[in-house]
Amino acid sequence: MLIWIVLALVLLPLVALALAVRPVLARLPQLRRAAVALQRRAAEAEALQDTAETLQQRAEGVQRQLDTASRRLAVIKAKRG
Repeated sequence: MLIWIVLALVLLPLVALALAVRPVLARLPQLRRAAVALQRRAAEAEALQDTAETLQQRAEGVQRQLDTASRRLAVIKAKRG
């Protein structure tokens, strides 16, 4: 009789644990695919951020050139006028 009680106290929690873990294990492939997709998107976001920084630097360079051209144009107009 004692053996049955011990077996019940050991096996029932193990069965409950197995039943609780089963849905998680069944979803592991989906979770893995989602993790891979997130990593891919993170890499794409990082590449886009690098591109945005490069474009920002180019825009600043173009702005400096525009400022220089504006000043030169003002000097030319001042000489003519």
